[in-house]
Amino acid sequence: MMEHPGDPSRVATILPGRAYAPGFPLLRYCVMLLVDRGWSVREVCWEHGDRATPEQAARESARALDQVSARQHLVVAKSLGGSALPYAVERGLPGVWLTPVLTVPAVAEAVARLTAPSLVVGGTADQFWDSHADIGPGARVLELSGADHALEHGTDVHRALGALRQVVDAVATFLDELDGGSNAY
Repeated sequence: MMEHPGDPSRVATILPGRAYAPGFPLLRYCVMLLVDRGWSVREVCWEHGDRATPEQAARESARALDQVSARQHLVVAKSLGGSALPYAVERGLPGVWLTPVLTVPAVAEAVARLTAPSLVVGGTADQFWDSHADIGPGARVLELSGADHALEHGTDVHRALGALRQVVDAVATFLDELDGGSNAY
């Protein structure tokens, strides 16, 4: 686990995808935003790397989340990291859920029960996304038209950068409102 020290009362745990490490753009820019705003950030790496199963990721996520006792604990997860959704919902943890795998029943059921402030992000060209999924009352949804599971648009670099900018802006707004204690969610 890589750690970025900051305010010990505000801790963010970063849960990567199967082949989408914390250094990849979506997670990297979330880490940068959090560090810039003074949060302590913990980047989890799966024990089994790219071979991690959803069950292993859920267990590892639960262990990583249980290690935090801060006043404010935020989960930022990409794809496979969304295996932590049932656990996070049970604990009432706020989260940024980047391309959760909504084709997994436990993940879809947890998304429908989100009551803590959350941002759920997906693309309409992502085979694991469901534009008609039931999303709980604590969540805002950012759906990117034509974006795939990496929230990119094939080889169209300008559209990919535009999508990345939309996500970064949405996460920044989410953090502003979370830090401000806003009830906007």
